Amino acid sequence: MAPQEVKKIIEKIKFSMFSPEMVRKMSAAKITVPDTYDDDGYPIDGGLVDIRLGVVDPGLRCKTCGGRAKECPGHMGHIELVRPVVHVEFGKHIYAMLKAICPSCKKLNADKPLHALVEKEPDEEVPVIPSVKEAILGEIKGAPEAAIAPVAIPKEKPKEKKEKRGQRKKCQHCGAELPEFKYLKPTTFYRDREELLPTEIRDILSNITDEDTRKLGFDPVYSRPEWMVLSALPVPPVNVRPSITLETGERSEDDLTHKLVDIIRINQKLEANINAGAPQLIIEDLWELLQYHVTTFFDNETANIPPARHRSGRPLKTLAQRLKGKEGRFRYNLSGKRVNFSARTVISPDPMLSIGEVGIPKETAEELTIPVSVTEWNVEHCKKLILSDSYPHAVYVIRQDQKRVKVTELTKKEIAENLKVGSIVERQLIDGDIALFNRQPSLHRISMMAHEVRVLPGKTFRLNPTDTPPYNADFDGDEMNLHVPQSMEAQAEARILMKVEDQILSPRHGHAIIKPQEDYVSGLYFLTHPSSFFTRKEASKILYIVGITELPKPDKGELYSGRLIFSQLLPPELNIKIQSKLGEEIVIKNGKLMKGTIESKAIENDLLEQIFIQYGSAHIRKFLDDVTKVALEVITAHGLSVSLKSYSLPPKTADKVKDLEEKMNREVENLILQYKNKTLARAPGMSLKDTLENTIMGVTSKAREDIGKLVEEGLGSENPSIIMAKIGARGSLLNAIQMSASVAQQAIRGKRPNRGYRKRNLIFNFPGILSARERGFVFSSFRKGLSPDEFYLHSMGGRESLVNTAIRTARSGYMQRRLINAFQDLVVYPDKTVRDASGVIVQFLYGGDGKDAMLASKAEVSDAAKQDDVDTA
Repeated sequence: MAPQEVKKIIEKIKFSMFSPEMVRKMSAAKITVPDTYDDDGYPIDGGLVDIRLGVVDPGLRCKTCGGRAKECPGHMGHIELVRPVVHVEFGKHIYAMLKAICPSCKKLNADKPLHALVEKEPDEEVPVIPSVKEAILGEIKGAPEAAIAPVAIPKEKPKEKKEKRGQRKKCQHCGAELPEFKYLKPTTFYRDREELLPTEIRDILSNITDEDTRKLGFDPVYSRPEWMVLSALPVPPVNVRPSITLETGERSEDDLTHKLVDIIRINQKLEANINAGAPQLIIEDLWELLQYHVTTFFDNETANIPPARHRSGRPLKTLAQRLKGKEGRFRYNLSGKRVNFSARTVISPDPMLSIGEVGIPKETAEELTIPVSVTEWNVEHCKKLILSDSYPHAVYVIRQDQKRVKVTELTKKEIAENLKVGSIVERQLIDGDIALFNRQPSLHRISMMAHEVRVLPGKTFRLNPTDTPPYNADFDGDEMNLHVPQSMEAQAEARILMKVEDQILSPRHGHAIIKPQEDYVSGLYFLTHPSSFFTRKEASKILYIVGITELPKPDKGELYSGRLIFSQLLPPELNIKIQSKLGEEIVIKNGKLMKGTIESKAIENDLLEQIFIQYGSAHIRKFLDDVTKVALEVITAHGLSVSLKSYSLPPKTADKVKDLEEKMNREVENLILQYKNKTLARAPGMSLKDTLENTIMGVTSKAREDIGKLVEEGLGSENPSIIMAKIGARGSLLNAIQMSASVAQQAIRGKRPNRGYRKRNLIFNFPGILSARERGFVFSSFRKGLSPDEFYLHSMGGRESLVNTAIRTARSGYMQRRLINAFQDLVVYPDKTVRDASGVIVQFLYGGDGKDAMLASKAEVSDAAKQDDVDTA
């Protein structure tokens, strides 16, 4: 009988500080030699890679645990500091405690825990002046002279303020006057304008009683305040800071090892000076240098001191730098990391794939594997995979004793013969396997979806173009990631929760996000247009593409209308009425398109949603696959292109546009005249200048709208550019206006351009001119070409949008990261409450209405404003 599995639950975690005794007790070796390897390449005893601290070199065994490089976890060492130094991370805490302790009765003058005292007291900055100590700090390796931090000395305050400073606080226990402390970051403290040595700080803190220590929020058994001043420095194990051998054969030591060498050398130098009876000034200077090296060992980005550098000038990456930031241990190696069973390459479009599939190169399929558990039912199939010479075949077999065996020409027969139920065969990827597909940046849940694998020729991942919106992908060189789930549970979760067809509706707004776009929309428009009719041969070809082999009865003599062909793709019981973008009504009755032409709004906001809600995800996948293939076939046969002619206005329309621009120019000149004569009616809350600018922006905007009407009328409803804009396939009426008539008013931060030279935008403008052209109205069209001054002002507006995009991306990315960190433990419980990890209710009803935006149909969404059950007043 197998032993019963014992489960343990962690009750609590206690954070504490190490006492000097604890550091010595857990240390495997006292480190005294500021060197690593001897001339023979063997670790020096008492050196920084002492074998008692663990081993990284092959062939050596750890003297502490006896393990080899891969077995030994590493062991801490320690350096005995001749003089104690302040731990840089506790500077603010030490300052708060120094101010709270009475030197006479040694009692605490605070009823709050330490974190409250630290938050309450801001750090007092003391102005600094250069001193003699710069000379000693000049010893810091690689630090340029200009970068050496001046040592702080409190600045004399004016005499009249001395009386006020004399009214000192008194101890609430014994009534004695409390000394005045100052703190200069990172580790310098002053008592009554006299610098405190770390030994004095330690003595003050050691006078705090255990009772007061508890008041400060510490457990005196595990954390005493005086332990914030270090007298024994822990040395990390060798495998935390391994040395590497360069191509030249030289050894290169880790940054932490470099820093520890500096600490040991200064420590030894300080000890030698103390023993030789050197003057106190020299001892204090060396002591300060030891403090500097210990500070930069913990954090090499400490404020007010120069960073320790390599000879090359590169700052050392010490303990804090290893942990924090994007490249630190947490974000780079723990929260997110490089993984196995993944692939990355460029994506390319393949409209013949289903929306739920991803095409992967054969090369990738041969490299990635998926585990198959051997059972009574598949044992023969697994043996065939092992014995196969060609793709697909087994790459590894994990036997029942958990030993992993590689399948080779020499071993495959033996492996196949000995294959037993319970083994695992790792085979190459084949069609139908499930894989996760992802594009970075992953900004929402559907930036990663599950696709079924299709192995195809080529070197790119193939993707149906309909799938691009949730990934925000395009095919201009984008790369995407493929991850193959290895466990049965992961594969099941991917198939049940992450399949593309289950993500048709966006969780943000509940409307379709995976939908036909651009050419697909144009194809459906041409297919369902009242004038679209097809011969028997053409209709057969279109329907055969989607697997329909029976033709319906023709509805116009021997011709088949496009609406009839489209109806074959619809569910038979579907009934829906849609108000289209073109202003007409689209009617579908019993699965037949009776009236109207399909465009972007009809297909994405109504048709897809209704099919998804009424018939489910399997049906919508089939519908989307079919409708996109048919749309492509139709647009291929029909053709759609734009030329220069598509953006050329008839002479009459061009004259009308010119008249409109002249009229607008006269209005602007009239407003400027009123402004100069001070007869312009001032808008509420605005200056006269702001009123003028606001009014002119209104006039130029109206002019553009009027030009738009003329352009639409002049180019005609059969113009491809107008058709695409109106049906929502691509582009807008504004594009047509700017290309054919006028680029119109340029804006910077919502106002007309007004920066440049004194009282004018461009060097050749007259000062003080406020007219339309001088202030960024571009009369030319892109077809005609912009004049130099128009081009310059137009590029000013364009630059603003580029800069905004870059800034917005960075800001929103950082904001999203913070929100994810804040919300990562929130869970929606079965009772629809939202709770955090400790079970505290954050929201009584998820979202205020308990509905998933993705699964709530439009009909269910009430018009009333959503209101949380939580009273936010």
